[in-house]
Amino acid sequence: MNHLPGNVDGQLAQVGVAHGPITFNYHAAEAVLSAAGRRLNQVPRPPRSFVNRHRALAELDEVLAADDFPGCPIGVFSGLPGIGKTAAASQWAHINHQRFPGGQLFIDFAQLRSGAGADVSEALAICLRALGVHDQYLPVGFAERTALYRDLSAERGGMLVVLDDVTRPAQVTPLVPQGPRSALLATSTWRLGELVLDGAALLQLDVLDPDSAVELLSAVCGQQRIADEPDAAKRLVELCGGLPIAVRLCGARLLTHPRLTVGELVAELSDEQSRLSRIAVSSAHEERTMSAALELAYRDLPETAARMYRTLGHLPGLSFDTAVAAVAAGLAAAEEAKEALDVLERASLLSVMEDRRYALHSLVRLHAREMSLAQDPPSAARETVGRVLDHYRLLTVLADLAIRADRLRVTATAEITAAAEASSAPGEEASTGVGPFAGTDDPGRDALCWLEAERSNILAVLRAAAELGFARPVWQTVEAFTVLFLHHRHLADWRESSELGIDAARRDGAVAAEARLRSLASRPHMDLGQDERAKEHLDIAERLAVESGHVVLQASVQEFAGRYWDRHEPSRAVDAYRASLTLNAEAGEVRGEALARYFLGCAQSAAGDHMTALTTLRRARTALLSLDDYRMAARALADTGRTKARLGDTVDAIADLSRAAADLRRSRAFHYEAQAVEDLAGLLEDPEEVRACLRRALVIYEEGGSPRAAAVLARLTAG
Repeated sequence: MNHLPGNVDGQLAQVGVAHGPITFNYHAAEAVLSAAGRRLNQVPRPPRSFVNRHRALAELDEVLAADDFPGCPIGVFSGLPGIGKTAAASQWAHINHQRFPGGQLFIDFAQLRSGAGADVSEALAICLRALGVHDQYLPVGFAERTALYRDLSAERGGMLVVLDDVTRPAQVTPLVPQGPRSALLATSTWRLGELVLDGAALLQLDVLDPDSAVELLSAVCGQQRIADEPDAAKRLVELCGGLPIAVRLCGARLLTHPRLTVGELVAELSDEQSRLSRIAVSSAHEERTMSAALELAYRDLPETAARMYRTLGHLPGLSFDTAVAAVAAGLAAAEEAKEALDVLERASLLSVMEDRRYALHSLVRLHAREMSLAQDPPSAARETVGRVLDHYRLLTVLADLAIRADRLRVTATAEITAAAEASSAPGEEASTGVGPFAGTDDPGRDALCWLEAERSNILAVLRAAAELGFARPVWQTVEAFTVLFLHHRHLADWRESSELGIDAARRDGAVAAEARLRSLASRPHMDLGQDERAKEHLDIAERLAVESGHVVLQASVQEFAGRYWDRHEPSRAVDAYRASLTLNAEAGEVRGEALARYFLGCAQSAAGDHMTALTTLRRARTALLSLDDYRMAARALADTGRTKARLGDTVDAIADLSRAAADLRRSRAFHYEAQAVEDLAGLLEDPEEVRACLRRALVIYEEGGSPRAAAVLARLTAG
């Protein structure tokens, strides 16, 4: 008697002795499948606080709901860790539930990766089980599982497959359903470009806009908390960088700590050093942190890209190009840096801007810095900033030389450019000695445009370098950087840059440099109405210039002092300009002499000696034109027009000011153009022409942060 203990699922035959072949006939599907008619609904519901993403969901509608798509349409959401890819995918699946009568499958690859030996084959097994295949009938081999999945998904049809947190295309293609009107939606931190070959649409998710981020915060912690502190809420989501996971974690902290105000949380997050650790929420069972979310993406990076990632954590500035990244990482070739940056971009840890420069999300930058502090030598930050500072110092010096080679400088620029040639800075034409601004139609204009584009980055590098104790390269960069502000002002930035340079020169014991930078610093202070601070700088500059024995520097300081006395004691201004003129003549400094003569003419006119002023200004303009200094020659022409206006010669004054304004605009000396058109507006009779001049002046003053903007606006509104 045969005995078979336990349960039996499927066909069974008990045979004692068999003579000859035995054939079994039964329907395989009955044994293999047990739930073929059950509707699958595995995609998790979206979070209750889901907001926005209207554009991304609409784009996905076009991709996955297209009736004329050949084969199975595939959509891939990619973006930063915590950007809300899973939430967006779940939301779309929930909204479009009725479009897929075959049901919805969901595979979490993050969970699979955390299991022992989990792979794409296991994902196929999960799908096959969901489609009704019993474990004892699961094929063992990957190819056999793939084939069975294709058969079953083709039979079912109208099915949506959602694959969450995939890391490579090979995790997607075997799971594409075969049935009609089916679709596949994947989410990935990585940009899976190879899937385009399979017809996939790659949809990049970006951070939330401020209003949507505040809406999300309100949905998590309650509307009343946000209504009580609206300004603090805006600042909070700004500190989160609009990243949904960071906003959610902050909202959860507020929800679980009722006594914690939004303002108090903002104060906590204002400290960069601890920001990431404070974007977290704890429970009895687990702690969810922003760092943990980014760590998942970081640990999948190859070593070269991981090193670049850590380096970028110390890189000052909001954006950078390949050359800066190469310099920061100390790489010998820009191409090597480009390969690492490409990996970081594909991992969504780096974004490419419209101008093809790179940028890191603020929280990603903090995480990269954390990783470097944990894994790199303690000197890594200083070495990175030092290399980047040298890079920007060279390019800023070259830009300054391209704009005006004969300008007074304390920096020994020849030594910097020669050292750059010898060292061959990676990835930069600047190291050839001719610089990236030479050989173009207008090198001065190109150099000025470069300085304008890099302004915030140069200032960020100067801040970081000063904090780390760099001295000489900081003040040398500041001196060259000043050429931008002489043209475009940006008064707050100019003042900050000057103060950084002055402190660095003082620490370096560079007396002449400190005198030069203090005299230059008087200009933004005066333009901002801080005349007493300007006078303090000028008094110290005059003493240090004499101490240095640098005659041309002494002449320059006297010229800047004259600008101060123009406002406060015109007779002393004339004396200061005459002293500058004498010192420049003594030193054989032709341009300095021409500049002193120009300012002397302005002072003579201000003192009422208009005829003498016209003669002085004409001599100065002639000298400046002979030196090809068209910017200063245009300024001399503008003051010639102002002097004529004081003499009552309105027609010639209008002509001179109009021509000067056009010349100044061509020279990109916008601040002085604004002064010219503002004065021109006071002479013109046509109301439309007057308003056009004032509008142009207002735009320039507002962009430069000048207090004059308020007065011009008042004139416009009054008229």
